[in-house]
Amino acid sequence: MTKNILESLPNIGNILAEKLNQSGIDSLQSFEKLKTEEIFLALKSEYPDACLNTLYAIEGAKQNIRWHQIDKPRKKDLLAFFNEIGS
Repeated sequence: MTKNILESLPNIGNILAEKLNQSGIDSLQSFEKLKTEEIFLALKSEYPDACLNTLYAIEGAKQNIRWHQIDKPRKKDLLAFFNEIGS
């Protein structure tokens, strides 16, 4: 099996990479040009069960860090976004 290019990012394993591909985010360029929230909304439209940890994983990948290292204010903003969209 060929490794998906998105798997080279922190927090993105083969399952999340495949889900991102199915949601229209199929290259590093498409991943980089969208905001975390936009990527999550695209993913959520295909996979309604996408969870908060997935949102954190995407943000960590955008920052090129493990999601556990996201600063508290940003995590708080992401949590507010997640709750706002009715997840």
